[in-house]
Amino acid sequence: MDDERKNINLPRRLSFGNHESDSHFASARTSSASATSFPLWPTSPETPWTLSPIRTSPTPSLLYHCLASLHRHEGNIFSITISKDYIFTGSESSRIHAWKQPDCTEMGYIKTNAGEVRAILAYGKLLFTTHGDRKIRVWDVSLKENFRPKKITTLPTRSKFFLYPRKNTNQHKDYISCMAYNHVEKILYTGSWDKTVRAWKVSERRCVDLFLAHEGLVNAIVINQQDGCVFTCSSDGTVKIWRRVFGESSHILTMTLKFQLSPVNALALSYSLSDCFLYSGSSDGLINFWEKEKTSGRFNHGGFLQGHHFSVLCLVAIEDLVLSGSEDATIRVWRREEENTFHSCLAVIDGHHGPVRCLAASLETEETVMGLLVYSASLDQTFKVWRVKVYPSEKVNQENSVSNSQQSEVMECRMSPVLSPSWVEKKMQANHF
Repeated sequence: MDDERKNINLPRRLSFGNHESDSHFASARTSSASATSFPLWPTSPETPWTLSPIRTSPTPSLLYHCLASLHRHEGNIFSITISKDYIFTGSESSRIHAWKQPDCTEMGYIKTNAGEVRAILAYGKLLFTTHGDRKIRVWDVSLKENFRPKKITTLPTRSKFFLYPRKNTNQHKDYISCMAYNHVEKILYTGSWDKTVRAWKVSERRCVDLFLAHEGLVNAIVINQQDGCVFTCSSDGTVKIWRRVFGESSHILTMTLKFQLSPVNALALSYSLSDCFLYSGSSDGLINFWEKEKTSGRFNHGGFLQGHHFSVLCLVAIEDLVLSGSEDATIRVWRREEENTFHSCLAVIDGHHGPVRCLAASLETEETVMGLLVYSASLDQTFKVWRVKVYPSEKVNQENSVSNSQQSEVMECRMSPVLSPSWVEKKMQANHF
């Protein structure tokens, strides 16, 4: 770890533990030590970012390690996205912060006066952001010596044929909660709390389709880049699959997946040339998954992953791994076994003190040991960077067979996570995440 740490030049705003705790990896099943035993770090006067303590476990393991922890006073982070060069975070402060990937050097921020940033999405040199004014802004964030993004357009655009302001019928009526981008067709999809989904032709800067997607809030959208299918989920407890009509802009509903009564908060799609799995995280703490039939193309329910104590708020799928962030303040790393639908939980990361609101991950290495960089943000107003190393199944089973059996009793009597008082107050007031 000392050699790895030398290769990552982190700014002073990122906090590290002391040498003893920093040189250890956290275990696959972390201990239930209370976070209140760690002292709070002093506030930095020149920046809204302050140092935050890092929680570690005394039991060594080679599965994950917290590289950095940031605490902010600008409000909660609602979304994280990754491009080739940058990590972007959107929050209720109306600022979009940019960090250099992978060393996490702060590059700057994009400031708007359009309200909080609920959803952001990066693809290539483009960055899509949604704001409190219920509009989408498109930025050019090409890598330059100085971080100076250029705004390309605002969707929907104001009509040039009217001299006076007029209500735009293409604008969402409530917060835009999620986005997805079809790389082939160059179509941006936006889902909103107004229960609708809109499709935007970015090059033409116009809305090409609008449809009422659900009976409740639209919480997440993902796209299968291989066939263009659009997946949406909602607080009405359903996951729906939409397909664009060939040669047209309209979309039709092809399938409704409803295996739970709880609101569905997050989606993730894992696909390769041979397999395709859809994951959904719901408020009952379960992660349901469906497998696509190779012949008919239908999605059959394969089961559910159980482990989180409260709502699953975010999901990320990369290779055969699925990462889930929950209201119980933990992140779980799941692995799907080859040639079957069996999933195993490789790690429970409990470094946050509040609900894990959003996740993002990038692949570092694909050799025998798979390496990931994982970025997480919580309603405890912290942003953390993790390095995750995943060993082949046989090696993990051999190394952890003893430690897992020794820690089984600890998992049974696991303490509840320490939640932030500010989030608890918001939860009692029934505010949306």
